Amino acid sequence: MEIFENLQASSRLPRPELDAYSRTVRYVTERLEPAVIGVATPDGRVGGSGVILGVSGTEATAVTNSHVVRGLSRRGGGGLLAVLSDGGTARVRTAGDDPASDLAVLRFSPETEPKVAELGDAGNLVVGQLVVAIGNPLGFQRSVTAGVVSALDRTITSQEGRPIENVIQTDAAVNPGNSGGPLADSTGHVVGINTAIIGRAQGIGFAIPVSAAFRRIVFSLVTEGRVRRAFLGVTVGTRPASDGSPGGAEVTSVAPNSPAERAGVRPGDLIVGLGEHRVRSVGELLGLLDDSAIGRDLPLRILRRNAEMTLTVRPVEH
Repeated sequence: MEIFENLQASSRLPRPELDAYSRTVRYVTERLEPAVIGVATPDGRVGGSGVILGVSGTEATAVTNSHVVRGLSRRGGGGLLAVLSDGGTARVRTAGDDPASDLAVLRFSPETEPKVAELGDAGNLVVGQLVVAIGNPLGFQRSVTAGVVSALDRTITSQEGRPIENVIQTDAAVNPGNSGGPLADSTGHVVGINTAIIGRAQGIGFAIPVSAAFRRIVFSLVTEGRVRRAFLGVTVGTRPASDGSPGGAEVTSVAPNSPAERAGVRPGDLIVGLGEHRVRSVGELLGLLDDSAIGRDLPLRILRRNAEMTLTVRPVEH
């Protein structure tokens, strides 16, 4: 075949049917992309992403990362814009911001009613499962990448130094600007909010999982503008279970005159329970320290020199 014949033949080829993988990614894109926004400074420079999770009247509510809101607010003098999938823009207000979980809620009034993304549950994910990320990496708006769940139950550190546990690790390409955008499963349901990358590596990104804790935090941000947490006054690290010893949250330091000190907690104690709940990790302990624990006398079960003890602690608001 001569080159001229080849050039002519290529222009007459019918559009091929998409393979199963491509059809899935395309389906997720069509379903989810209209609900993804860019978060921009007042001059229109997009520096992050978000996903619309609700509409009430003329006002839309979107979730993004706290670090996106705070970083762009510093660069843009406080005001922010939502850039919608149709290219329209709307001024946003921050309805709630929680650096400890790296989540924030934005509200804005678009000219037309936007698409709302549907939430899934990260608890249903398995390693190797297909996931799709949509966002605005490096200002390239509405970019779609796909990959797999590389690992589950990772731990990263929030801006406040507080651990965020049960984080999703993915090899879907995530770059600066993807932060705050959705990570979705093959049905188009949002299972995570992309939040971080490791700059020295390739194919290692993280997403805050959509879970019961995520729903509680977003609900608090929407209704109260903040997340109320209980405070014990301890620095802890996870001690995994081993050799018949139960796992828990190991106390490394106790703040002076804190609820923990008044209860008798000492460095080296292993917290294994709070209230009626078992504690196996730092994440489980932090999950129990919500607003329902503030000001209540709670049994705190600890292991000290392999002997179990029960103390009474009254957490205060933090």
